[in-house]
Amino acid sequence: MTHTAVFSFTTGDARALYLSVCQEMDDVGGRSSVRVRLAGDDTLLLEVTAADIPALRAALNTWLRLINIAIEMREIAAP
Repeated sequence: MTHTAVFSFTTGDARALYLSVCQEMDDVGGRSSVRVRLAGDDTLLLEVTAADIPALRAALNTWLRLINIAIEMREIAAP
C-alpha cells in the first residue's frame, strides 16, 4: 500500500521556491518519491508518495523543511 500527501503553497514567489527546491528531487530515498511542480504563476505543489507511513513522515519532514528554508531565505534576501 502506498501513501501520498499533497501540499499546495500559494505565493507570489512560487517560481523562486520551485527553482530553489526542484534540484533536490533526484536526491530521494528508495522508499519515497517526490514531485514538485508549478500550478499557475502563484502556486507550488508538493506531492510526496511513500511505501509506508514512516517513510512518508521522513520525506515530508525533509521537503517541508526545504520549502520553509527557501521561504525564509527569500524573505531575508528580498524583504
